[in-house]
Amino acid sequence: MPGIPCSVIRGGSSRGIYFLAEDLPEDAVARDEMLIRAMGGPDALQVDGIGGGHPLTSKVAVLNPSKEADIDVDYLFLQVDPEGQTISTTQNCGNILAGVGTYALHHGLVQALDPITPVRVRMLNSNAVCHLQMPTPGGHLTDQGETAIDGVPGTSAPIVCEYLDIEGSTCGSLLPTGNASDVIRDVQFTCIDNGMPVVVMAAKDFGLTGYESPEALDGNEELKNRLEAVRLELGPRMNLGDVRKKSVPKMCLVSPARDGGLINTRTFIPHVCHRTIGVLGAVSVATACLLPGTPAAALANMPDGNPKIVDVEHPGGAFPVQLETDHTGHITRAGVIRTARLIFTGEIYIQDIL
Repeated sequence: MPGIPCSVIRGGSSRGIYFLAEDLPEDAVARDEMLIRAMGGPDALQVDGIGGGHPLTSKVAVLNPSKEADIDVDYLFLQVDPEGQTISTTQNCGNILAGVGTYALHHGLVQALDPITPVRVRMLNSNAVCHLQMPTPGGHLTDQGETAIDGVPGTSAPIVCEYLDIEGSTCGSLLPTGNASDVIRDVQFTCIDNGMPVVVMAAKDFGLTGYESPEALDGNEELKNRLEAVRLELGPRMNLGDVRKKSVPKMCLVSPARDGGLINTRTFIPHVCHRTIGVLGAVSVATACLLPGTPAAALANMPDGNPKIVDVEHPGGAFPVQLETDHTGHITRAGVIRTARLIFTGEIYIQDIL
């Protein structure tokens, strides 16, 4: 089988394989089977591919030059589950999105300007739009800079991600159950979707401090079973249907910040505890902090002014989210800063398993 062109890019605190749509099978089933093999499936460690044996390093971006005048690149995100050997397209990924601009500029899908090049991206998973402000001094893409993001060693050049129209991107509304909070099994939950469907709940309601390590939470089978039972119950109420084989909603335990942020988090994606927090997951949690009556709002000490910077703490540090609201309190813009780095570009060779 001939090699298939691809690039490996670290986007934010994740790593993914980036393909052009024209280089993959048009049929979704055939495409997914090929991508699972490319990652190294059916082995969960992905030793025979270029996945990393973890959801954060088992991600795929499929790109296409857009036919719309006000969009540069169409971007489809696919989450590979190394354990279940499945692929989901039900969610966006803001980390891998940060690498879309890197790919587009490196491969000539967008021509670089000086000193900043805007890359307008349509996220096909939700039909929402994000504008990436890419650092291109002298008309050349750079990853050199002084911006650090928690969960990634070293520093790099900043990529400003401005999300437009992401409210209810997957569930159809910001609060898909119609309520700021609901009580299920004697526990208060907030179901929210401002770019990522998330269920927000207080860690203390599960007998936790909220500061446990991801490894400790991954080993807590009783907790994971309890969270999954709630997730399956809430899926239909969030307009997601049966979520047994879906990667959304994410389940997020919140607690008071203790390192200078506004809220502390432990997020399951959905069955493994995130070592940091996803970009759009952080946006949804930050949004919940603004809504009276939610478990997050009860714990967050929100700053005055508009826009507001919400520092969302996670196991690897903190994630700043900028939220801008109108006079009614409606969120009109969500901005985050990410970094990205091209690691490899070339061809991948895939061997069928008989």
